[in-house]
Amino acid sequence: MDWLSPKDLLPILGAVIAGGVIGFEREYRSRPAGLRTHVLVSLASALLMLAAVHQVRWMPEAASEALRIDPVRMAHGVLTGVGFLCGGVIFQQGVSVHGLTTAASLWITSALGTLFGVGLYDLAILGTVLAVATLSAARWLDRTVPQKNFTEISVRSRRETPLDEPELRALLAEYDLKGTRLNHCLRDGGTVFELAGPFSGKGALRLREVAHRLRDDPRVVEFDILPRKD
Repeated sequence: MDWLSPKDLLPILGAVIAGGVIGFEREYRSRPAGLRTHVLVSLASALLMLAAVHQVRWMPEAASEALRIDPVRMAHGVLTGVGFLCGGVIFQQGVSVHGLTTAASLWITSALGTLFGVGLYDLAILGTVLAVATLSAARWLDRTVPQKNFTEISVRSRRETPLDEPELRALLAEYDLKGTRLNHCLRDGGTVFELAGPFSGKGALRLREVAHRLRDDPRVVEFDILPRKD
């Protein structure tokens, strides 16, 4: 049972552990791709690279000088396939793009599985530690470091009693929201006046309070508040 040798089992075990650690972090954050997905991606990458490294086992009857082992081609195919998988978890909702970090975690997980498969344990272990540290540190930075956040706001009011641009800017300035430009538009046959544009503020945006304020204004017919988040 040569396939049970440590030379084969160690890369597989390392790939499963690396995928499990990163997948657990994603699972804990309730991301679309969690523990099972990351373990399977890492495991598949390691198995394919093991097969590529030991191509001699595919055709044991062939002369050794007739075989040309090129694991790089297998690595290229693995990462290309994972690229399609990563594309499936990225989606746009309004002005926000979601899934970029999840796609990146799947890609690095595949790379780690590839490294384990070819026996580069030091690089694979270091990459696993750095990947988990990056994902964890990013969450900590999101909570502690002041950030500039963005939102798209559109407000529609009656043409007879419109909420004009200076008033809207003054209202939003009370909640520390500033905008550079606003689009003016008449809708519904010219009966509704719309103001729309991007606004920004530091730290957590008080969008719930803005929504309550606009809802209580009798001039406002409709409004949309779309936070931007990558």
